[in-house]
Amino acid sequence: MMSELFENHQAMLNSALVACGDRSYFSAFLEIPSGKIYGETAKADGEAWFKDRMNGAYALAGHPGAKGAAGKESSPFGPTLGVTYPKADVGTLISAAEAAAGAWGRAPIETRIGVCLEALVRINMQSFAMANAVMHTTGQAFAMAFQAGGPHAQDRGLEAVAYAYQEMTRTPASALWTKPQGKRDPLVMEKNFRVIPRGLSLVIGCATFPTWNTYPALFASLACGNPVIIKPHPDAILPLALTVEILRDVLTETGFDPNVVLLAVDEKGAEITQEIATHPAIKTIDFTGSNGFARWLKDNVDRDTALYTEEAGVNSIVIASSSQYRAMCDNIAFSISLYSGQMCTAPQNIYVPAGGIESDEGPKSFDAVAADIGQAVDRLLSDPDRAAAISGAIANPATVERVKQAVSLGTVVRASTPVEGAGDARTATPLVMTIDDDASEAHKGECFGPVCFVVKAADADSALKNASGLAREKGAITAAVYAQDEATLDRAVDAFAEAGVALSCNLTGQIFVNQSAAFSDYHVSGANPAGNACLTDAAFVAGRFRIAPSRRLKAA
Repeated sequence: MMSELFENHQAMLNSALVACGDRSYFSAFLEIPSGKIYGETAKADGEAWFKDRMNGAYALAGHPGAKGAAGKESSPFGPTLGVTYPKADVGTLISAAEAAAGAWGRAPIETRIGVCLEALVRINMQSFAMANAVMHTTGQAFAMAFQAGGPHAQDRGLEAVAYAYQEMTRTPASALWTKPQGKRDPLVMEKNFRVIPRGLSLVIGCATFPTWNTYPALFASLACGNPVIIKPHPDAILPLALTVEILRDVLTETGFDPNVVLLAVDEKGAEITQEIATHPAIKTIDFTGSNGFARWLKDNVDRDTALYTEEAGVNSIVIASSSQYRAMCDNIAFSISLYSGQMCTAPQNIYVPAGGIESDEGPKSFDAVAADIGQAVDRLLSDPDRAAAISGAIANPATVERVKQAVSLGTVVRASTPVEGAGDARTATPLVMTIDDDASEAHKGECFGPVCFVVKAADADSALKNASGLAREKGAITAAVYAQDEATLDRAVDAFAEAGVALSCNLTGQIFVNQSAAFSDYHVSGANPAGNACLTDAAFVAGRFRIAPSRRLKAA
């Protein structure tokens, strides 16, 4: 069955490999939440799955380490989930993972790849259940939870599997080495090259995108032969519990120890992340989250432990001029409103020259640009149903307080308000403020959530210089520029490339700076303080395995 899994999914893998090579559009998992795609009862089945798990114990068959139960998740839309999970015992988890490591690490590459691909397909089949789990732990609206938490995350997992397969098979399994020796018989050796896993992997999940940010690391480590311990954020356990359940089922069915994948659950105030991260058996750590904990990891984990991070940054937009002014304002409004600014790719600072800009509607002053962006947000969110679908809910109550405090940092152009008709959901629409680049430091650090600074710069060149400089200093994942002339666009491309930031130029319509497409876009460059890893490139997977050679002298 294990070889059959690779054969069954080889076409999908080959398509992913092609897309990774030419960076063209490809998606293995369809993002439309339609019954015609996922089954006529899929929506109802997903809702029933979620309701069945509320106020009960989540059973993970045979999962070790249970010392009581943990779990205090609350939906940003109102209800307490009431789901409990086996409470992790670190020592037992490590021992179980080590016991499972041998057979998994020695399995043929194609066998492991087949298991990973089968798991991704089965996870995809549960996309409606996953959407409910993601929605009610992160605050994403249902459509976004389905797409980002489901097919988009699954594509990112497949992307990692494809890169892992490519890198592990780059070196041949065997070679005949022949060295001429003049009149003597040549020296002939048979050389073999075995891929060996690095060791146990720890993946530390985040609260806002528990699957999208976890799947690349999870599937890269698994594909390379490393058992994985997943440490979810205490606020977003359910999506990763479902992931672990499916993976353990596939592992069991294919004859492997299901403890190749484990769930390490804790609660706020009784965290176990540091204990696991510093255990000598952990050889790879993937982390998405704050700069502060990333720094702790860098300072405290063993120097031989590979550490991959995605951290905080300050994303910027530079407006030098615009040939589609209203469409630009609408595009920016959507970008700062989507999921209430809780995306690591969401823009925070919008740099505008003090003297204003030229546009297809004529000259626009600095104040007019700021006001028009605020009005575009008002237009976008004027319909309560549309506002709820775009904004979702606020994952962490501290974010709402941060927005309230931020009003003192600049001149308010558009006040943040709750989403109309949101009921018990914790919501906040974008706060838009103006600020002087030379007179304030408030915008020069991450202000996570729906907070937008329209920053007054001396001119367009100063805006580019200061935005890209801030990215180099504080980190950034995305940037955008609006300009009518090629010379300004070229300068922007150079400036942000040198800062290691993914740049988008003159976006309008239904493509936004927040979006990152698997198989084509690189998410995080690893070239500025926003993170040292890139999702996904060869470096992201190549350090998760090593090559162990052996050689035998052949008789003449």
